[in-house]
Amino acid sequence: MKRYDLPASKDIPALLKRPLMSVDTLFDTVAAILADVKDRGDQALFDYGRRFDGVELDCLEVSELELAESEDHVSDDLKHAINIAKQTITVFHAAQDMPLPSVTTTTGVTCWQKALPIERVGLYVPGGSAPLFSTVLMLAIPAHLAGCNEIVLCTPPGKDGCIHPAVLYAAKVAGVKRVFKVGGAQAIAAMAYGTESISKVYKIFGPGNQYVTAAKQLVGLHDIAIDMPAGPSEVEVLADETANPAFVAADLLSQAEHGRDSQSILLTTHAVLADRVEAEVERQLQTLSRKDIAVESLKNSIILVLSSLEEAIDATNEYAPEHLILELKNARLVAERITNAGSVFIGHLTPESAGDYASGTNHTLPTNGYAKAYSGVNLDSFRKRITYQEITAEGLKKLGPVIEVMAEAEALTAHKQAVTIRLQQLNEEK
Repeated sequence: MKRYDLPASKDIPALLKRPLMSVDTLFDTVAAILADVKDRGDQALFDYGRRFDGVELDCLEVSELELAESEDHVSDDLKHAINIAKQTITVFHAAQDMPLPSVTTTTGVTCWQKALPIERVGLYVPGGSAPLFSTVLMLAIPAHLAGCNEIVLCTPPGKDGCIHPAVLYAAKVAGVKRVFKVGGAQAIAAMAYGTESISKVYKIFGPGNQYVTAAKQLVGLHDIAIDMPAGPSEVEVLADETANPAFVAADLLSQAEHGRDSQSILLTTHAVLADRVEAEVERQLQTLSRKDIAVESLKNSIILVLSSLEEAIDATNEYAPEHLILELKNARLVAERITNAGSVFIGHLTPESAGDYASGTNHTLPTNGYAKAYSGVNLDSFRKRITYQEITAEGLKKLGPVIEVMAEAEALTAHKQAVTIRLQQLNEEK
């Protein structure tokens, strides 16, 4: 990890810049894949599966038998863990289902909102070197709670043409009935445009590599909604002298093992802690099963020793981390001063791993500084709100002249007329 001690305040934003990916040809490459899938449908998906995943498929959809048998290939301990995680995620997201108020904005004018599920949603779950069954739970459970009629899940198969049984078991537990063996930008294209096998959806959710992210951004320019822009995963730990160096190091490494382009940040006011964390990172690194990935990620990672907690809080809100862990003596108080973060983990005993798996909060979060404007996935992500208004005769008589004046000032004569003719009729009925 790079380390900077007591940098000037003006230099901190530059030091905290995310690593830049080369995207010179990325969008052209992805656009070509999107167009190909849109044009050739399933056949393009079979071809890309052969090319990118090295697998020859005769069917894209996971069969009912495969879903049913997945349970037999998952250990009892893991099944128990998945079911506990389902419970906590369900409890937290179900609590977000709040009734919406009906409001009288002025005499005779009533306005209200109604939340309705997005009818068709597509969920993307990355594959690669780790089976991310936890992401299935994080996306499918709120989709199911929101009442989405059709939930499509795409995830890349392994070399054997199968999807990891834990991913299928999590899908089954979360109520997903349609799972497809498709990954990458081509999966996003399939859900955005529809193919012979995969339904076109209205909104696409889920993390992915730079190709998946680019595909989501491109389809999002047209008639498909996406959950949020996202990039490589990241964590910031804000720690003081009360922090346990082993805890801090473990938190930094748990992010580093996500991917080579992940970033781990430590901000502290305590130079001795920084020294101890560096030593712990090196020690724990040797024990990791994904050491090679973590080593590459740590090249993007930074330790900043700052002069004050105030400076650290300001830097944090400017960086807007996806995950923020507060290992401080007054962590609760500091948490109240955080304005930009995807998810905040408060106190020495709250690791990021808890939110990734089983505390109940969602781990699909804004990265790359988008936490300044975006929320993580929640129940409302899977719903849209329709607004309603109803005006009585008394209400139109009171509000109508206001509307007429405003419409005339904007030179929108028809807008004014729509009110005027109604007021005239009401006057005639006296």
